[in-house]
Amino acid sequence: MTRDIHTIMDSQDGVGLADKVRQKEVKSTELVEAVIERLEAVNPKLNALAEPLYEQALNAAKGEIDTQQPFCGVPTFVKDLFSPLNGARMASGSFALGEARAEIDSEAVARLRRAGCIFVGTSTSPEFGTSYTTESSRFGATRNPWNLERSVGGSSGGAAALVASRVVPFAHGNDGGGSLRVPASCSGIFGLKPTRGRMPSGPMVGEGWGGMGTPHAMTVSVRDSAALLDATSGADLGAPYAAPEQRSSFLSAVGRSPGTLRIALVESMTPWESGAEAREAVQLTAKLCESLGHRVESVTLPVNLPEFIHNTFSIIAPNTQNFINTLGEMRGSPVMDSELEPRTRVMLREKGRIDATTYVAAIEYMHALGRSLAGFMEDYDLILTPTLTRKPPLIGELDAFDDTLCLEDIINQFHSYSPFTAIFNATGQPAMSVPLYWTSDSLPIGSHFAARFGDESTLLSLAAQLESSHPWANKLPPVNAMAR
Repeated sequence: MTRDIHTIMDSQDGVGLADKVRQKEVKSTELVEAVIERLEAVNPKLNALAEPLYEQALNAAKGEIDTQQPFCGVPTFVKDLFSPLNGARMASGSFALGEARAEIDSEAVARLRRAGCIFVGTSTSPEFGTSYTTESSRFGATRNPWNLERSVGGSSGGAAALVASRVVPFAHGNDGGGSLRVPASCSGIFGLKPTRGRMPSGPMVGEGWGGMGTPHAMTVSVRDSAALLDATSGADLGAPYAAPEQRSSFLSAVGRSPGTLRIALVESMTPWESGAEAREAVQLTAKLCESLGHRVESVTLPVNLPEFIHNTFSIIAPNTQNFINTLGEMRGSPVMDSELEPRTRVMLREKGRIDATTYVAAIEYMHALGRSLAGFMEDYDLILTPTLTRKPPLIGELDAFDDTLCLEDIINQFHSYSPFTAIFNATGQPAMSVPLYWTSDSLPIGSHFAARFGDESTLLSLAAQLESSHPWANKLPPVNAMAR
């Protein structure tokens, strides 16, 4: 592999790489070969790859490349969770799925493929995506390129590690409680969760986790996130609901001034208070926003966190139980407890088979919360919080593999770390983690913004403004594919 290809990859985001292919300055095969080489250089340390798909990727790159597509010939990865990729193993981080392989693409993956993306492999996830760290019995721990002793977050941790280490400029993930934004925060990259209904969830399901889950991506650049959203968003056939119509491209929002924004600042939430470094991160972000002409006001969010989280698990646990039941029916044998991780067993034991009225009450609670925050945001354009209450935890610290714990223990472990992100999955609002702060020991903590329902454009306009004034693409972790 010539150094020229790596130099190009070092300097370009996904949109830029596609332009290079379009202008015939590079071939897609060269990009795929370079990504494989970069992956092989860093993955032994990171453990971010669930399955390599090298042959399929090279064959796709050798085929006809439609240069009219926005990401023509650009390599990337698909997360190993709830996102079928034709021909790939989709284990969802669990032994329970064995070696089952998808025979179709999910609609979100199909749209990435039609946009020109080439899939080099799948990235790691914790079992069923229900953890804020990417550690599983099936794949082991995915490690943070900023410090290999620390977690890269979850559940899209493998994707985050591959983007942060500059193997690829962007990678697919999904987010049901923070699973794009938490790993983005832990790895110093950009992560956007779109509005409920903005992205397709089919063809196998109508919604994820009562409407809380959505696919998208993590990126180095803001414009890649916007361009990916343009390429993949929109209701698919038979979708149960859709986001408000987008009248202009998301990419155009990146080049547009956000104007003067009214930002509600929340530094901490009871009972899981933010640590000193997280407070410093969000305070510096607030000052940066004020220096750019925005108005920032300290507020208290109208959310009872413990009540909210218990209702959240009253949705996630029955959905997980139904997934396991369906899996057992499809394979012809029930899923045994021994095939599941302790965290999953605890969750299912306490809430997997709640009665229907309890489930409906949880759904109605989320709808009421969405109404409440919509009213709150009549006075504000954005809500600003830390993404996390502290820096990335040590491997093994967050997700205890111990089924003698109760659900309350697990809630305290996870949500003392990430109390903010899941709120906006419940309300359906778009939200993003922006990498603007590193601790004294060089660990990133993201700043988290949420906008009104359907208003990704304001988030992207502000993110581009922050990216321009406080660039992060030049901040590289010690483990990176550019260190050759």
